Amino acid sequence: MIPRALLFVLLVLLVPCPIPAAELHGKVQELKITILSTMLADGDELGEWGFAALVEVDGHRILFDTGAHTDVVLKNARTLKLDLTTVPEVILSHWHWDHVGGFMTLRDSVRGAAPGALARTHVAEGFFYSRATAAPPVENNAMLRVRPDYEQTGGTFVVHDRPVQLYPGVWLTGPVPRKYPERNWSGRGRMTTSAGVVEDNVPDDMSLVFDTAQGLVVLTGCGHAGVINITDHARTFIRPARINALIGGIHLFNASEETLAWTTEKLRGFGVDNFIGAHCTGIETVYRFRRDLGLDRAHAVVGAVGAGFELGRGINAGEIAK
Repeated sequence: MIPRALLFVLLVLLVPCPIPAAELHGKVQELKITILSTMLADGDELGEWGFAALVEVDGHRILFDTGAHTDVVLKNARTLKLDLTTVPEVILSHWHWDHVGGFMTLRDSVRGAAPGALARTHVAEGFFYSRATAAPPVENNAMLRVRPDYEQTGGTFVVHDRPVQLYPGVWLTGPVPRKYPERNWSGRGRMTTSAGVVEDNVPDDMSLVFDTAQGLVVLTGCGHAGVINITDHARTFIRPARINALIGGIHLFNASEETLAWTTEKLRGFGVDNFIGAHCTGIETVYRFRRDLGLDRAHAVVGAVGAGFELGRGINAGEIAK
C-alpha cells in the first residue's frame, strides 16, 4: 500500500497543472495582407463592389474572400504578380455574392497546375442555409449550386460552429455572438433554418484574427455581425489585447451619426492603432474613424486594390489612397 504522503507527491507530478490560455496560443511573427478586391483601385488593377485579400502569415498563404465578379480577383492577382497556385486555403467570410463571385473561376485557374491550390475552404455555420424567395421561388444563395461543382474538383468545405485556431496565432471567429445590438445587414433577407424561415441576420459572418506581440489584427469581409461584436468576441476567446489593425469591410457606409459615435467610442475602449476601411465601410466612415480614434492619414486609410498591411511596418496605402 502506497503511503498517503507519497501518493500525494505522485499525484502532483503526474497530474498536469492547468496551463494559462495565453501560453497555449501561439503568436504570429510575420504577417502581410494585400487587398485584391474593393471599390478603389490604382493603375491597371480593377475595382468592384466586393472584397478579397491575400494573407501571408508565417509561411502560410490564405485567400480571404473572392470578390464579386468572376474574373476581377484573378486579374488583379496577375497584375500584382501574386501567385495563387501556392495558396491551399480559402476563407469565405459569408455567403453574399460580392464575396464569393470569383470562387470557382479562381479554383479552376489553379487546379491544373496545382490540384491542392484553393482546395480547402473554411465557412461558418449557416453559410449553406437556403435563402430562397417565396414567390417566385428563387434561391439566392448561389453557393448551394456551387458546392457540388467545387467538391467535384476535389475541393473540401470545412464548416465551423465555434472559434478555431488554424495555425499558431491565426484564428477564425466562427459565428459571432451578437452581444451588442448592431444591425449591419439589410433586414430584407430570409433564410431557412431548423427553426423555420426567419430573418437572415447573416449568422455565418466570420472574421480572421491574428494574435501578435503588437496586439490583435482583425480582417473582416463585411462585418455583418458588427465590428464591436467581432472585436469584443476576439478579445474574449484570444486575449483582451489592443487592436493593432482593423482591416476590411465593416458595413457602416449608411450608418447614422449616432451609430458611428457609439461604434468609435467602443473601439476607443479597445484601442486601435491602424485602420484600413475597404468595401462597404464607407469613405466618410473612414474619415470619421480617423478623427474619433485619434489616428492620422498614415494610420487610417480608405482601402484600395493592391494596398495592404504588414506587421511591424504598418499600412501600405498605395498611390490613390495615401
